Amino acid sequence: MGLKKVLYDLPWFIGLIGVAVLGLGLANWKKSGKVEGASVTLSKSRTHDFLLNNAIILALAVLVVVICFKEHSFMQLKVMKDILAQASPRIIIALGICFTLLIAGTDLSACRMVGLAAVISASMMQTVEYANRFYPDLPQINPIFAIIPAILACMCFGALNGFLVAKFDMHPFIATLAVQVIIYGACSLYFDLPPNNSQPIGGIRPDFSAIGQTRIFAGEGTFLGFIKDIPILGTLVGNISILIPIAAVFIIAIWFVLNKTVFGKNVYAIGGNREAAVVSGINVFATIMGIFILASALYGVGGVLEAARTAGATNNYGVGYELDAIAACVVGGVSLNGGVGKVSGILSGVLIFQVIQYGLQFIGISPMWQQIIKGIIIAVAVAIDLSKYRKK
Repeated sequence: MGLKKVLYDLPWFIGLIGVAVLGLGLANWKKSGKVEGASVTLSKSRTHDFLLNNAIILALAVLVVVICFKEHSFMQLKVMKDILAQASPRIIIALGICFTLLIAGTDLSACRMVGLAAVISASMMQTVEYANRFYPDLPQINPIFAIIPAILACMCFGALNGFLVAKFDMHPFIATLAVQVIIYGACSLYFDLPPNNSQPIGGIRPDFSAIGQTRIFAGEGTFLGFIKDIPILGTLVGNISILIPIAAVFIIAIWFVLNKTVFGKNVYAIGGNREAAVVSGINVFATIMGIFILASALYGVGGVLEAARTAGATNNYGVGYELDAIAACVVGGVSLNGGVGKVSGILSGVLIFQVIQYGLQFIGISPMWQQIIKGIIIAVAVAIDLSKYRKK
């Protein structure tokens, strides 16, 4: 039965990737004016550029093939759905980080904002029966009244980040490092309040944990559960985590902001040349404030989803998330020099690291080796990024 499932999933898995790659390839060739009828013009320089721009993705493809040969069950669509579910909160966090990278900055406080949002939201969403409730007398409020304060708290610290960078021209690395320490201290003080006294927050209400654990199209009684019984369609989209469509909504929203709004164009302009942006009349102060506030709101959403997904929280939630998000953005083509980057690249960067982590765990590779491989990929991605600028 297991082998039959693998064989049934594999053609669709490969077919989906093949169609996507073929479509993108044809679109790029047409855009460059190299498609005439059925003929395609190739050159050594164009081949070199293609390999340079897609080196990480090609390396990932080779790694996936190796993993699939070692463990055939990795080829199932179920595995792909699990990878997407685990990557979804990190995609939202990376979308926030990308705004700060686009202006040649960074945000080291993202990880602590994730933890802050997780602790605040989880502390207000415990069941009445739980013995160690954070707020013993708090009534069973609607989850939205726990989510909003968590996100607003992050936005306050995001405004502090933006103010330090925009008003005092402080380097984002130093500004966000200082705010990171402040957030961790504030979150730890909150986490240590009696009667919790720094104990892991548990006993999360099912209506809150459902935000991160619900499976849609999963079976009778679920939203559009009949889809799971439709041949092919049920295999492709049946029993997927609710985190995936949530992340998709944010991907579309951020793409729209960056590509179709004045604010998004200002972000790219400031990242490309800040002095020229000032001369052209862009309100740099307001734009930078908006960048850090919007980014912090996305970190808050990521923290809430992590608390819901794991049904708990501590003040150490999110540690290392900011570095993973920065690395994913760089691997996805967001330049450290600012002004260059696309949402599609960020998505691919996050998925690359998630596939690597999941795949290597799947075949039992040591976590230490996983860190080495991740470090090599980051170094290669930055080297490729710098080589593009040297070429220009």
